[in-house]
Amino acid sequence: MAIPAIYDLYSKIVLEALVVSKVKLNKCRCDFMIEIFMLYLSIPSRINFLQLGRYSLFGEQRFRRQFETGFDFFSFNKALSAPWIGARNAVAFDPSFIHKSGKQTPGIGYFWSGCAGRALRGIEILGLSVIDADTRLSFHLEAVQTPPTNCLQDNGLTLVDWYAAAIRKHIEQILSITRYVVADAYFSKKNFVEQIRGCSLHLVSKLRDDADLSYLSMKPKTGKRGRPKKYEEKIDVRNLNPEHFKQVESNQSIKAFAGIVYSKSLGRNILLVVEQFQINGKEIYRLLFSTDIEQAPLDVIDIYHTRFQIEFGFRDAKSFAGLETSQARSGNKLYFHFNTALTTVNIAKILQLSNPDKRENSFSMATYKVLFHNALLLSRFFCLFAINPNSIKNHQHVKELLNFGTIAA
Repeated sequence: MAIPAIYDLYSKIVLEALVVSKVKLNKCRCDFMIEIFMLYLSIPSRINFLQLGRYSLFGEQRFRRQFETGFDFFSFNKALSAPWIGARNAVAFDPSFIHKSGKQTPGIGYFWSGCAGRALRGIEILGLSVIDADTRLSFHLEAVQTPPTNCLQDNGLTLVDWYAAAIRKHIEQILSITRYVVADAYFSKKNFVEQIRGCSLHLVSKLRDDADLSYLSMKPKTGKRGRPKKYEEKIDVRNLNPEHFKQVESNQSIKAFAGIVYSKSLGRNILLVVEQFQINGKEIYRLLFSTDIEQAPLDVIDIYHTRFQIEFGFRDAKSFAGLETSQARSGNKLYFHFNTALTTVNIAKILQLSNPDKRENSFSMATYKVLFHNALLLSRFFCLFAINPNSIKNHQHVKELLNFGTIAA
């Protein structure tokens, strides 16, 4: 692929998403958005305003001003991912800890870090992504910064309330994609579930191993006075009642059983899927659930398992797109930087999906970073030395240099 070809494909992907999303931009802002994603794909080290100025034809002050201006990342990423998302989809959301030092950064405080296993000083973002249970693809939609605990307490809010409010903010756009949201076990709380159901959404998540669950009564009405019994004995996941649970999936390592039960902690009937598997000879049980009791149990399994793809998006953005390297101290600039870094990973995925020869390969963000960095350097050399990269004589050399250092080049 010649250098103009890869840039043409990249520009086509971004421009089509801008058109479909109907984000209103003037010519200057549109050119900037095309340039900024390319720079995030090309800069090999830390990505901050100084680095952006070094790798661009413009100064760093231009980037400081443009980062302060708002952009509808949710609509843009929705349009970007729409052609690659099938019918069995859901919106996944998950907080991610961002290392940040200093005292002047807005929203800085102590947040839980899953990697460290404890609360650390820094900032946190809540990422929203759309996932496809069939293709196991995940595309970032938007990331918003989490306020510190003392700020939430001053406004009479809990952390769970704020997470729910972040979802309600985009409820119309989410409902245009799916009726399901998926999250980890932290969000299997009654308060959160009620707020999600109030938005006409269903939650797919996981329960604790010791969750208090009861069978629904199957006894017929006796005709006697008083309300008939609604629930029967508590559920022992190691000894499931076959009258209430049916096996829905079975392979060499995992068995799954599904049934409608009552959850005391959530205060409602749920569709429970019990996964049974062995690790190092020990029997393990995982309790997945959906608030939609009519949902296909296999969809619950596949959607929850695909949820983890959002973590790979955070990983790639932190490792290759400078998610943690911004030196901005403005809330608007931080919002723009976080979403630009995560959207850059989206664009790299779509670049691979758009290439029929590499579509089935495992996605590597490292390859596209090297590819665009090589393209940026070669474009500079060709410009300075007046070399035509599209001539037949130079075609093979350009292809070799362009793929230098990429995986399986």
